[in-house]
Amino acid sequence: MSSLQRTILKSKLPPTIPGGRIGRADSFKKSRIRDYKPCMWNEFFAEKADVVVDEHRTFRVYKTKQPEKPGPVLLLLHGGGYSALTWAHFCSEVTSMIHCQCLCIDLRGHGDSRVDDEDDLSADTLSKDIGDLVVKLYPEEVPQIYVVGHSMGGAIAVHFAYMALVPSLIGITVIDVVEGTAMEALASMQSFLRSRPKYFQSIPNAIEWCIRSGQVRNVDSAKVSMPGQIINCTTNKLATNDLPLTDEVLEEAHHTSMFPNAFSISEDEEVGNAGEDGAESVDFKKPTTTKAATDAAKNYTWRIDLAKSEKYWVGWFSGLSDKFLNLRLPKQLLLASIDGLDRTLTVGQMQGRFQMQVLARCGHAVHEDRPHEVAEVISGYLIRNRFAEAAGEFRCHMPSC
Repeated sequence: MSSLQRTILKSKLPPTIPGGRIGRADSFKKSRIRDYKPCMWNEFFAEKADVVVDEHRTFRVYKTKQPEKPGPVLLLLHGGGYSALTWAHFCSEVTSMIHCQCLCIDLRGHGDSRVDDEDDLSADTLSKDIGDLVVKLYPEEVPQIYVVGHSMGGAIAVHFAYMALVPSLIGITVIDVVEGTAMEALASMQSFLRSRPKYFQSIPNAIEWCIRSGQVRNVDSAKVSMPGQIINCTTNKLATNDLPLTDEVLEEAHHTSMFPNAFSISEDEEVGNAGEDGAESVDFKKPTTTKAATDAAKNYTWRIDLAKSEKYWVGWFSGLSDKFLNLRLPKQLLLASIDGLDRTLTVGQMQGRFQMQVLARCGHAVHEDRPHEVAEVISGYLIRNRFAEAAGEFRCHMPSC
C-alpha cells in the first residue's frame, strides 16, 4: 500500500485515540502470546504414572478417569516422534461420547519413557513393550482392550494385534498409515527430517513452528502435544517438565518468533507504531532473521532423532496390509485422503473386510487436526459393534467417505 493510499484511507477514518497505542497490532501481539501458550497434561487426563515393567524399562502412561458404566480400555499408540500427549484432545472428546477409559503410552525412545536401549525401535520390540506393559498394569485380569494407532503407532498396533500378545483385544483402528503409500514415502523421509529446525528457542516457538509448518493444523492440539516432542538442552528433560511457563517467558517468546520477515513490516504494525506525523516509535524493534533467531539460543531440541531409526522403517510397514486384513478382529481404517489406499487394501475394502472412513480438510495428524470427528467415528464403530455404550446424548452415525 502506497503512502498516498494510506493517507486517503486514514482521512476517512475517525480520529485516533490519543497516544495511538491501542490498535490491531497490539491486539494481535497479545493474541499471539495467548495462542502459543502451552497446555498442561492434567487439563485432559486424570492420572499420569511411570510404570516400571522391569529394571530395564519404565514407561510413562496417561489415563482418563474410570467410566461411569463398564466399557473398554482404548489403548492409544502415537506416531514416530510424537508422544502420548498427541491424544489429549481426542481423549476428552471420546470419553464424553462413550463409556470408556483411555490409556496413552509414551513408546520406547519417546516422551518420558526410559529404557536401556532407546535405539531399538523394531516392530517386535515395540509390540512386546506394549504387551508387557498391559500385563503389568492389569496383573489379575486384563480388561477388554481396543487398540488405536496413528502412523508408526498404527503399524505397531497391527503388529501387536497380529502377535496376539493380549487375549482380551477386541478390535483395532489404524489412522492414516497404509503399507503402499508409507513405503513410497520412505525415500523422501530423510529429506523431510533434515528440513525441520534442529533447535527451538522456547516452547511457544516450537508450538508456533508446529502450526506454521503444517505438522498440526489445530493450534489447541499443538499447545499440548508439542511440549511432549522436545527436550530442554540444559536439563535433558522433556519440555513438559518446564511447564507452566511464567508470563515473562511467554512475553520473551513473543519477541523471538521463528517467523519474522527481515525485509518488511506488516501494514498493521507500521500504522500502529507510527505517530500522526509518521515518525517512528521509540520502542520499535528491528526484526531479526530466522537464522539469527534460531542461532541466538538453542534451548530445546527434538526428544528423538528419527533419522537414526531408518533401519527399522521397512520393518514397520512391510507386509502391513496383509497383516491388517488377516486380523480376526473388527478393523477400522481412518485416512486423510481417499488416494491413500494401496492395491491390497482397495481389494479388501471392496470385499467388506474392514470399515474405512476418510476425513477431509486435515493433515497427517488426523486425530489432532479433527479430534471431535475422529472421536465420533471411533465411538460410532464401538457402539455398532456393542463394545461400548453411548454417554449422554451422543448419536451414532453411519460411516461414509
